[in-house]
Amino acid sequence: MKLLIINGPNLNLLGLREPDIYGKQDYKTLCEMIKKACNGIDYEIFQSNHEGAIVDKIQSAYGKVDGIVINPAAYTHTSVAILDALKAVGIPTVEVHISDINTREEFRKHSFVSYYAEKQIAGHGLQGYIEAIDYLKEKLS
Repeated sequence: MKLLIINGPNLNLLGLREPDIYGKQDYKTLCEMIKKACNGIDYEIFQSNHEGAIVDKIQSAYGKVDGIVINPAAYTHTSVAILDALKAVGIPTVEVHISDINTREEFRKHSFVSYYAEKQIAGHGLQGYIEAIDYLKEKLS
C-alpha cells in the first residue's frame, strides 16, 4: 500500500502563519507525525504553493498510489483543476483541513475537493492527517 499526502499553499509555514488558527507546531512536526502514522506502509509527502504542481502530482500518482490525503489549503475554495485531477485518476481521497473551514469566513465553507473526496476531516488540527491516514489504511487493507 502506498499513500500520497499532498499539502497546498502556505502549509510549509505552519507554526508561523496565524498560529491562533493553525497552531504552533511546524511543518517538520507534521511530517514526523505522518511518518509515525504510516508505520509499515509506503508514503510520500508533497507540498507546493503552485496549483499546477499539485495537479501534476495528482496525475503522476495514477497507478502508483492507493490513496491520497490532501489539504488543498486555499485551493480548496478555488480549484476546479485539482478536483478534476482527482476525479480523473480515481484514487480514494480524504480531504483534510487543520481549521474548521465550516465555521470560518463564508468563502471558506465551499470546497471543490469535497465533490470527490470520500471524507472530509476539518478542525482536528494536525491530528486530522492521522485520522485520514487511519481511514485509508482501514479501507485499503
